[in-house]
Amino acid sequence: MLFVAAALAYLYLSAGIHMLSTWRQASGDRATVAAMRRENAFLKHQHEVLARQGTMEEEARRLGMMKKGEQSYVVSGLPGN
Repeated sequence: MLFVAAALAYLYLSAGIHMLSTWRQASGDRATVAAMRRENAFLKHQHEVLARQGTMEEEARRLGMMKKGEQSYVVSGLPGN
């Protein structure tokens, strides 16, 4: 009888420990999913900004590029602000 009681206690304890570790892992996974959702929202916003027609042209001009056929001018001798 004592052996059966010890075996049942062992089974209940091991199931409880397994349930606790599963709960901890689930809460960690929920935190990971939340971080990934935030990153996904940021990347979608960034994609929308970069996909706009004006953004590419603005970035190219900032890098010193110009459209085919455009004339570039250098203005010098302006007073400093």
